[in-house]
Amino acid sequence: MAVEVDRARRLFTVEEYHRMAEVGILKPTDRVELIRGEVVHMSPPGRRHIAFVDNLTQLLVPRLAGRAIVSVQNPVIMARDSEPQPDLSVLRRRPTPYKEAQATSADVVLLIEVAETSLRYDRTAKLALYAEAGVPEYWVVDCSGETVEVHRTPAGSGYREVVLVRTGTLALQVYPDVTFALSEIFA
Repeated sequence: MAVEVDRARRLFTVEEYHRMAEVGILKPTDRVELIRGEVVHMSPPGRRHIAFVDNLTQLLVPRLAGRAIVSVQNPVIMARDSEPQPDLSVLRRRPTPYKEAQATSADVVLLIEVAETSLRYDRTAKLALYAEAGVPEYWVVDCSGETVEVHRTPAGSGYREVVLVRTGTLALQVYPDVTFALSEIFA
């Protein structure tokens, strides 16, 4: 006679996730993020992923100096049970310093995921999470195709505006004067 096993998973809050790190269950070297209550392992970054994150950082930081904060591979609280670590976050400047209160979805003007091995996940799970949290603009940088999917205007678990950029220039929705050539990302 087969015994049926209850396969309910224990889901965590952001607070419990932080506590796991404080007590050493999660190590500083663990490449994990909290997505919808689950601790998810992230793939190690490949050579192209690293290069394109570095290129984007070099493009965004000087153009946004004094107007916004470019945060590289740092967590952003999206919900009570979700704290992803996007490759790049463009955050609003705010009266409360980030050293006193962690970035949340309300602070985000743009999130960027650079996808070398995570393209499907970034287009589905991450996209839905970011749209539901109200992130106004989300880019998926495809390392293999050397394209950028620009998602704007969140609606439910998706975005109303989706544009695939293969050539030309990109501009941030909230800072339309901040532009750069797509070729600069993939140089």
